[in-house]
Amino acid sequence: MSNILAGQSQLTDKEKKKLRFKAYFQKSWQYYLMLLPVVVYYAIFHFGAYPGLVMAFQDYKPARGLFGSPFVGFKHFQTMFATSSFYNILRNTIVLNLMNLAMFFPAPIILAILLNEVRHNGFKRASQSLMYLPHFFSWVVLGGMIIEILSPSKGIVNAVISSLTGGETIHFMAHKGWWRVSFVMSTIWKDVGWGSIIYLAAIAGIDSELYEAATIDGANHFQQMWHITLPGMSNTIIIMLILRMGGILNVGMEQIMMLQNAAVNDIADVIQTYTYRMGVQQGRYSVTTAIGIFQSVVGMVLILSANQLAKKLTDRSII
Repeated sequence: MSNILAGQSQLTDKEKKKLRFKAYFQKSWQYYLMLLPVVVYYAIFHFGAYPGLVMAFQDYKPARGLFGSPFVGFKHFQTMFATSSFYNILRNTIVLNLMNLAMFFPAPIILAILLNEVRHNGFKRASQSLMYLPHFFSWVVLGGMIIEILSPSKGIVNAVISSLTGGETIHFMAHKGWWRVSFVMSTIWKDVGWGSIIYLAAIAGIDSELYEAATIDGANHFQQMWHITLPGMSNTIIIMLILRMGGILNVGMEQIMMLQNAAVNDIADVIQTYTYRMGVQQGRYSVTTAIGIFQSVVGMVLILSANQLAKKLTDRSII
């Protein structure tokens, strides 16, 4: 035994780390095996696509390939920024995302807090199941339901409005202002339950003794929520907000495609639908690749800026 200990003591730090990792891997290799499909997916469909970014700097022709297409530098970026329609879709994308940020982002937090206050386990589980369910439906299904519900002729919402106003109705899907509100509300309907899971997990991690001490001190439910639950969730909220900022130029294409129509195209046309038309329908791969790079750069800048701001104001950040 003493010889083994003596032998281990003679190992370098690098060799000790290798031995520790080997022992850990032998103990947990099943987890790495489960992770392998995810790694392969990202390697092929994300990192494997990086060489294709060179198309943004070429007049790319599929027949010539990446190596045969002529290099044009920043021509497509100049074309992108010189096109008035690009600024329209950029504005639409930012407006919809800011509305989502203002109305959707707090919704899962509020729902998680409300569910945490429910004491009847059966009702709580049933409520959670019903709220998670829309997340698993396709936008093709939900979009059709939303259009029917908001229909000016036979929708249940307009039936209520008509009964209250004496026959007046609102064409939600054709009115530009109401379309944006309907878009955000449909996002909340689909994903508020699913988004609350991570916040419920954060609440579950709060020490229950804090609530017991607060109850003894005479704090009511609202005071416990304000002084214990919300501070306990703050790390998760800040991280999710930082990550959300990185997607400020991304709007769900399926949702837009299902809900947009000719009456609202000028406010519903976003970067994703624009790149679909340019790339898939018109074959302008170089322009759409340039737009994709622009999105990625802006997203990275926003994440890093939000991270630094959060670190400065709250001393919490991702990195």
